Amino acid sequence: MEARVFEDIRAAGFTDMTLAQARVFQRIGPRGTRLTDLADQARVTKQTAAALVEALERCGYVHRTSDPTDARARLVHIAERGLEVAGIAARTVTDVAKEWRAHLGARRYEQLRNTLLALRDIVDPYQ
Repeated sequence: MEARVFEDIRAAGFTDMTLAQARVFQRIGPRGTRLTDLADQARVTKQTAAALVEALERCGYVHRTSDPTDARARLVHIAERGLEVAGIAARTVTDVAKEWRAHLGARRYEQLRNTLLALRDIVDPYQ
């Protein structure tokens, strides 16, 4: 899934985003996310997350604002250009899911999906 999403993003002309940046980018929440939280979720150091976010910001995918709940903190938000990438990613995820469903059949696909969602409860504390 990740490979297909990244291929489609690049095919759409967004060739300046790296896979490492995409892995941080996909963890940005709808109300913005603190850098430390992005680092934790992407399982990288704070310094690495900062470098990736800075690169994303230079390319226009994200922007930062002050955190209204803590004046010392900043939130990373998805910018307009980033919303375009997110739209491409969402369409690709939908397309891949349709392909998997066609390949497995509706019942087996739903079993797979439900199993993966159940496993997510124990492997992804940041969902």
